[in-house]
Amino acid sequence: MTSLDEGLLQWAVDKALEAGASYAEARYQRDVTSGVILRNARTVGVGSEVREGIGVRVIVNGSLGFAATNTLSREGVERAVMAAITRARATASLRKTPIEFSDERVGRASYEVAVKRPLGDLTAETLTELGKKLTETINSSVKEVKVPAVMFQAGTRLQEKLVINSDGAAIHSVVPRVTAFINFVLAHPQKGTLQRTIEKEASGGAELIDSWRLEEVVSEEVRNLEKVFLKGVEPPKEPIDVVVGSEVVGLLVHESAGHPMEADRILGREAAQAGESFVKPDMIGKYRIGTKYATVIEDPTIPGSNGYYLFDDEGVPARPRYLYKEGIIYEPLHNRHTAKLMGTSSNAAARAMDYASEPIIRMSNTYLKPGDMSFEELIEDIKLGVFIKSYMEWNIDDMRWNQRYVGLEAYMIRNGELAEPVRNPVLEITTKGFYSNIVGVDKHLRFYPGTCGKGEPPQGVPVWFGGPDVRLAKIRLGVIA
Repeated sequence: MTSLDEGLLQWAVDKALEAGASYAEARYQRDVTSGVILRNARTVGVGSEVREGIGVRVIVNGSLGFAATNTLSREGVERAVMAAITRARATASLRKTPIEFSDERVGRASYEVAVKRPLGDLTAETLTELGKKLTETINSSVKEVKVPAVMFQAGTRLQEKLVINSDGAAIHSVVPRVTAFINFVLAHPQKGTLQRTIEKEASGGAELIDSWRLEEVVSEEVRNLEKVFLKGVEPPKEPIDVVVGSEVVGLLVHESAGHPMEADRILGREAAQAGESFVKPDMIGKYRIGTKYATVIEDPTIPGSNGYYLFDDEGVPARPRYLYKEGIIYEPLHNRHTAKLMGTSSNAAARAMDYASEPIIRMSNTYLKPGDMSFEELIEDIKLGVFIKSYMEWNIDDMRWNQRYVGLEAYMIRNGELAEPVRNPVLEITTKGFYSNIVGVDKHLRFYPGTCGKGEPPQGVPVWFGGPDVRLAKIRLGVIA
C-alpha cells in the first residue's frame, strides 16, 4: 500500500495534458533514512531524515520541463505542473531537434523487497554497539602498528516510489536498504600510514548486518594489511601475468564499461556534467574492445542487490543489459529519449536520486561475467606474477580510456601459489588494454557497493559493481613510494 493516493498523481498527469503537454509523468518518492556515525568508538552523529515529494516531468512543443514539490496537495502539485510546463515552453524555441520518447510497453505493477527482520531492529543503540565492537576488534587485531583512527557509519534507508505517466505506466515499489561503512588507518613510524575502507550495502532487512560477519571481515583485513604494510616488497619491473581481484575488477568495469556506455554520454549530453565517452554511435555492435572473456553485464533485477529495481522511473520493465559482449561493444544504457535518438528501445536505465531530481540514465549492478575456473586453476601455471586483491586509490580520464589503480592488499605469485605480500603495485592501463589482455576469469562472482555520482545538479544513486578474479597477460606494473 502506497503512502500517497495514486489519484493525486493521475490528476497531475491529466492537468499537464490539459495544459498542452504531449507527455506527462508524476513520480512520488519517499526516502526515510537513519543512522549513526562513530569516530574511535565515540558517537559523533545520530540522525534521521525524511525526504518526500512529487516530481513532474512534461514534454511541451518538443521541449522537456521538470519541477518538484514537497507540498502534497492539489495546490502544491498544480504549481509544480505549471512550473514544468512553463520551463518546457521557455526552452522550446532553443531546441534544434524536438525531444521525443521511444514507444514502449510500460508496466502496471507493485513490488516490494521482502525482509526477514524489519529495519526498525537496527536502532541507534544497536548500531552504536556494533561500531564500538568493530573498533575494539580492529585495535586488538594489530601487533606492530598503531590504529590512530577508526570511522564507523551505519544506517538504513527505506525508499518508496509511485510512478504514473500518460503512456499508462503505474509502478509502485518499496525497497529497503542497509549500509555499513568502516574506515581505519594503520600507522608506523618508519612505514608511514595505510588507510582502508570496507563498505557493505544491499537491499533487504536488518538480517543483512548479521550476514555480513563484519567482525570476522575487519579482523582478517587488518591482519592481512598489517603484513602488507610492514613486509610488502616492490612488484617485478618486467612484464608479468597479473591477477586482478574482483574488487578492483568491479570498480574497473563500472568506470570503463558502465559510464562510457551511458547513451547520454555517447551522444554528448553529459560532457559538461560528469564526463565524456570514448564510445561513438558507429562502434555499437561492431568495435572489438577485448577478448572473448570481456562480457560486462548491467542488471538491476538481481535480488538483494544495492541497485535493485524491476521498472525504471519511466515505467519500462528492467532486464539485464550486455554493455560489452564477448569483447564487442554491444548495448548502451538507454532511457526513452536516447533510445528514440538511436533508433532502438529503452532498456530501463532512467533513475532519479530523490523526488526533487529528474530521472537520468544511471547504472544499477555492473559486473564482468564470471567463468568456470577455480582461483587455483587461474594461477596454477603462473611462474611469476602478482595478485592485486584490493585497491587504495584510482583515477580515470573523462573519456573513460586511460586509468590507474593502486593496489592495497597484494601478493606475489610464484610457481602457481600466492607468496610474499606486495606493497603499492600500480596498474596503469587503457580500457582496451585491460579488456584485450584478459586471458582467464574464475567463477567467483562477488559484488561491492557504491554510490554512483552523475549529473548537474549532482545525483548519487546506490549501485553494485563486481566480477570474478581476472588474469591479464604480460602487464608491466608500476609502484609508488
